[in-house]
Amino acid sequence: MDPLMSGPVGAGVEPGELAEFYRGVLLDDVMPFWLRHGLDREHGGMLTCLERDGTVYDTDKSVWFQGRAGWMFATLHRTVEPREEWLEAARSCVEFSLRHGHRPGDGKMWFTVSREGQPLRMRRYVYSEAFAAISYGAYAAITGEDRVRAAALAAWERYLRYSFEPGVMEPKGEATRPAKGLGALMIGMVTAQELRESIGEVVVRGRTPSQWIVAFAEEIESDFLKPSEQALLETVALDGSVIDHMDGRTLNPGHAIECAWFLLRESQLRGDAGLRSLGCRILDWMWERGWDQREGGLLYFTDLRGRPVQEYWHDMKFWWPHCEAVIATLLAWRLTGEVRYAQWHRDVHNWSFRHFPDAEHGEWYGYLRRDGSVTQSAKGNHFKGPFHLPRMLWYCAQLLEGA
Repeated sequence: MDPLMSGPVGAGVEPGELAEFYRGVLLDDVMPFWLRHGLDREHGGMLTCLERDGTVYDTDKSVWFQGRAGWMFATLHRTVEPREEWLEAARSCVEFSLRHGHRPGDGKMWFTVSREGQPLRMRRYVYSEAFAAISYGAYAAITGEDRVRAAALAAWERYLRYSFEPGVMEPKGEATRPAKGLGALMIGMVTAQELRESIGEVVVRGRTPSQWIVAFAEEIESDFLKPSEQALLETVALDGSVIDHMDGRTLNPGHAIECAWFLLRESQLRGDAGLRSLGCRILDWMWERGWDQREGGLLYFTDLRGRPVQEYWHDMKFWWPHCEAVIATLLAWRLTGEVRYAQWHRDVHNWSFRHFPDAEHGEWYGYLRRDGSVTQSAKGNHFKGPFHLPRMLWYCAQLLEGA
């Protein structure tokens, strides 16, 4: 099919045809690009700092991308086709992460290491642990290796301890205005979903993955969702109240929409109407706050009260929020049948496939100006690699094939 949809899915576009398109981009374009240019066949793991044509411009490695890429390759092997090249790529990422990703002593993971695996930077947050956990779990589900399964549970335990046990994580700011963020809860939710799929309902820190998901969803709804404002906040006071300063008012529509589809996915798995309603409310409100009525696409940051946003890149268009919105709108349509979700899906699909893909060298650009023009041509860095885009293509193809 043409990359641009002539109408909404289900009303002009056949689900099977769209599934074939997503699968084709995934298998014929995106994953071959990363296997060809990113997989480090000398030292193991994944190199993600790639120029437009795949040339490596920096050999330092993002540790969380060893987990993200490892999970993606293992998941394709488990759910699409047992290709040996995918299993080998997953193995390379997992083994590099196990050898070089963890600080001796406490096991906390680095943020970046050298190509050979020497430590470069440690960050306070523990998202590397979350992505390591899902990659270890997915790989262990294929190979049955107990040591890798144990590593998945250890990384998950470390994520939970650092994220939610008082006093373990170094505070981000001073005690003058204590706050908490949405990110740890929503990443906790999707990590628990993936571990439940790969390892099962194993109790870690007193709860199974399903029980952790319920706890995360309840806190998101009680403290971060603001019906009076029709918004999902990124940062709130410890009691869930609005912090009426720039940090507290800054919204990230794409991040919130990603949270929405995690909730919608859980509602689908459980048959839970309450979670479905919660996910749809977040999608509805944050689409209205994030969709750029002038140029199309999703704005990166907006302000809760319509005031100036402190980040200078607030009106740029990043690849990953668009990937998350493609998933969220399609999933909302599949669960509700509401035409507006199909129309939103068409809009974000068309804007994305009109602006992000590189027809000459493949894959997507990551960073666009408000009007959709390319602001820098790299295909990867420490934050962009084989994850958001291939996850979107894979998930949407899977979803549509069941339509």
